Amino acid sequence: MLASLAVLTLLAGVLIGRLGQLQLTDHPAGDAVVAGPGTATVHLPALRGRILDRDGRPLVDNAVRTDVTIDRRTLADAEDGGRATVRRLAQALDLPFDRLWGRTTLCGAPGAADPPSCWSGSALVPVPVAEDVSARDAATLTERPELYPGVAVTTQPVRAYPRASGGGAPQTTGYLARADPQTVEESDGAITADDLVGVTGLERQYDAQLRGTPGERVVRVDGRGVAVEEVSSTDPVPGADLVTTLDLPVQRTTERALADGVREARDRGHRADTAAAVVLDLRDGGIVASASVPTYDPSVWSEGVSQREYERLTTGERSPLIDRVTGVAQPPASTFKAVTLPGAVAAGTDLDDEVNCSASHRIGDRVFNNFESRAYGWITWREALKVSCDTVFYRVAEDVWRDQGGLSARDDAGDPLIDTARDLGLGEATGIDLPAEATGRIPGRAWKREWWESTKDASCREAKRGHPEIADRTRRAYLTALAEENCESGYQFRPGDEANLSIGQGDVTATLLQMARVYGTIATDGDEPSPHLGRATVAPDGTRSRIDVADGREVELPKGAGALLRTALGDVVSAPGGTAHSAFVGFPLRQWPVAGKTGTAEVYGKQDTAWFVSWAPTSRPRYVVAVSVSQGGTGGATAAPIAREIHEELRRH
Repeated sequence: MLASLAVLTLLAGVLIGRLGQLQLTDHPAGDAVVAGPGTATVHLPALRGRILDRDGRPLVDNAVRTDVTIDRRTLADAEDGGRATVRRLAQALDLPFDRLWGRTTLCGAPGAADPPSCWSGSALVPVPVAEDVSARDAATLTERPELYPGVAVTTQPVRAYPRASGGGAPQTTGYLARADPQTVEESDGAITADDLVGVTGLERQYDAQLRGTPGERVVRVDGRGVAVEEVSSTDPVPGADLVTTLDLPVQRTTERALADGVREARDRGHRADTAAAVVLDLRDGGIVASASVPTYDPSVWSEGVSQREYERLTTGERSPLIDRVTGVAQPPASTFKAVTLPGAVAAGTDLDDEVNCSASHRIGDRVFNNFESRAYGWITWREALKVSCDTVFYRVAEDVWRDQGGLSARDDAGDPLIDTARDLGLGEATGIDLPAEATGRIPGRAWKREWWESTKDASCREAKRGHPEIADRTRRAYLTALAEENCESGYQFRPGDEANLSIGQGDVTATLLQMARVYGTIATDGDEPSPHLGRATVAPDGTRSRIDVADGREVELPKGAGALLRTALGDVVSAPGGTAHSAFVGFPLRQWPVAGKTGTAEVYGKQDTAWFVSWAPTSRPRYVVAVSVSQGGTGGATAAPIAREIHEELRRH
């Protein structure tokens, strides 16, 4: 801790001692504002606070970069405008003269170089003409200062990522960029267009605390617009450190397990294009680990990112910047059966009755098959969950749909499956302290009509066109028939919609964090956790302030549903025939008993998405571990082994 404070003090001194060029990456200092006749004010950003794990280990830190600046007053005083000095400087640094000279010109001024080669910062501060200079080159300049009038070697604080090789949670911590006009306008003068602000993740959520309070310098300006004298100054106040609930060893293991699991799924022939994993602490709702694939090295934001790399990072559904724990909602497949079962009890199902796990179940003119069309005959509800039988849930869904009034029902009022899902927090954000979170969807009758009204015209056009651009005749016919149905009667909430809902398929979607919270609620018999990442802030003087967290709700599960779920989901992992049993063979379940549910989501035109949501120890629930792998195959073969590796770390923790 003392070493960290020493670095903080050093960097703060660097910031306070310089006239300008005081940002956390390679962006210019704040624009000057006229403060009186012949004077101007220069904005001085504060040193940004660090982001730490729960034990104070830095996930996002501050480091020092060596830059070379040149004073604009010296350039203006030179007979040749400073060209000779810049030429010698370019030779010493082995850099093109045009590049350095362009940097000395002010963007928008007559004869200035084109952006980004010109200097877009304040005209009143030394211009950084070379960044991230080696110690050897810096020494060359300082040894012969008479050859480089107005040139200074300065240290520049930059964001550093000591855990970039693993454990840094880059999608969760987020990154910085220049403030946009709206942010500047809404800051009431606290932020300028050249300041860095948090764009995503914790950097954005806690930007005000991390950013600190800027300082300012008032300088006297001559007729050429050059600063010639300091009139007064106010030092910036460094930002506070943010202590999170993340745990570095668990985070590192989670990232590694997820990457290994994705690689192994690909080796088995699956695309496994994206994946996510989260660990939720049931004692306080803190996120212990959060990982996404694909991932990236956040150091690119400090070291400089090319246009090509920027496009790779920010474009498409596979963007490494996406937090797939909170920002992506997708069908949760059979993990949703833990939601449907309490709904079935609310609908009047007697859990003591045996149910028929047939290979298929017909609803109207449509046949709904069990997974791999396997039949188990008459079994208990406990066994139905253990083997993940679909058809028993289809029958419940059909009965519920009929009891609601079938096609004549106008709304979802009283639908026990939909009500239970919403009671468990699905279809709405968890409220985690992040700036963006997907809400997921619990589709019902009202939603179906709204969706139809917004898509009817497009569906009718596609039905008329018949998808001629699709070469596959089978797929073309299927999509055309679907478009025709949606055009004519897409507003109807059919029994198949309720059946798909019952097994987490069709239009139902949820984030990984939402399903983790649901399983945490079941594990604790109704104590819904309140997910969060911020734990405390620590001011530069060491004052620690706790971050308030919303209280979790009490969710009342129908009588008998919670107890059956906790028993049956334990069987899924520990009992032969359980869908996750093979993934935990050899795992010390006596010392660390795990309960959970696999899911294998079918996505049209893609490979299956693998899910596994679990908690442990079952004797005294402490952690929820949730994993999903898009196009990764079955939950038992792909997601459960990833969760097992994470549980190995947790039981030793």
